[in-house]
Amino acid sequence: MPDRAPQPVDRQLPTDEARDLISLVRDIAQREIAPSAAEEEDTGRFPREVFTLLSDSGLLGLPYDAEFGGGEQPYEVYLQVLEELAAARLTVGLGVSVHTLASYALAAHGTKEQQAEHLPAMLGGGLLGAYCLSEPASGSDAASLRTKAVRESGGDWVLTGTKAWITHGGIADFYTVMARTGEDGPRGITAFLVPGDAEGLSAAVPEKKMGLKGSPTAQVHLDGVRVPDARRLGDEGQGFAIALSALDSGRLGIAACAIGVAQAALDAAVSYAAERRQFGRPIADFQGLRFMLADMATQIEAGRALYLTAARLRDAGLPFAKQAAMAKLHCTETAMRVTTDAVQILGGYGYIADFPAERYMREAKVLQIVEGTNQIQRMVIARHLAGPEER
Repeated sequence: MPDRAPQPVDRQLPTDEARDLISLVRDIAQREIAPSAAEEEDTGRFPREVFTLLSDSGLLGLPYDAEFGGGEQPYEVYLQVLEELAAARLTVGLGVSVHTLASYALAAHGTKEQQAEHLPAMLGGGLLGAYCLSEPASGSDAASLRTKAVRESGGDWVLTGTKAWITHGGIADFYTVMARTGEDGPRGITAFLVPGDAEGLSAAVPEKKMGLKGSPTAQVHLDGVRVPDARRLGDEGQGFAIALSALDSGRLGIAACAIGVAQAALDAAVSYAAERRQFGRPIADFQGLRFMLADMATQIEAGRALYLTAARLRDAGLPFAKQAAMAKLHCTETAMRVTTDAVQILGGYGYIADFPAERYMREAKVLQIVEGTNQIQRMVIARHLAGPEER
């Protein structure tokens, strides 16, 4: 690939602190993440040392309170950090998003005592989290989950079941687990904070995936895992509401990561088109290709504007669930279109692993699936527009 550095995204940031933060993230991305991304994705290596660096740099707790080690940044800024990280390597950007999602239940619904005990290590102490909602038989229908938590006479809970499609499964230091403590359906689910080294907790061999190979995805087995009631997050039966609230914010993280991947693909396509010559001139001079690049850039800008609009609603304390679903839908569809077009622009070189376009295309696909498939996003949006479906 021609060694032509992409132009930094011209961002609208609310403060000088935010501008300094983005500069720091870009420096880390260029020095510590991007140079080894292709090789490590090819071998399936998870860059734990990068997450340690991000934690030491204050980048694993950006949207949370400074009182417990967070960065107290608005989502408008945090999501743009995710975009920069994902553009360098999706395994890192998505990993930070998942860690933020895993920290949400404690940060938003834990007691002050729980937060003081656990949040500092989670947000800035080098720990890495995982979020356990989906199961082998309940993906989109998460309210039908079967993992059980039974309370014993001494007050401890005993968790039994299997969680599926868990990012950081087997390597996480803590797991936010949704388990059934009561009746069937959403009202019988409770959230728990489970240590990664808890007795009875184990992970299956990581899934072999089309893309995102450096990020381990695995089933997590809970075989009589004992959890004290002090690690129950929120009230009994509140877990599903906590999960949905977390996912509204998590979908914005996926949207930002998708735009990061799309931006990286566009940068690669522009660089190639400027250097590649056919018929005596750069292929970037041909109108058909120029129009493709223009459409790619426009879709990316529209996606960025959409996720930032949702983020600003969230920061203002206003409802944002509909806009989060729209952002997740549009941005991940954009990532798939843009990466596919990038492969086309590179031609045969786009199809081989020596160039990054094929990796971006494989990675973009999973973003249409995780944290609520795009079909689910359409259902959420339609529900806001026309009300629930009649049954």
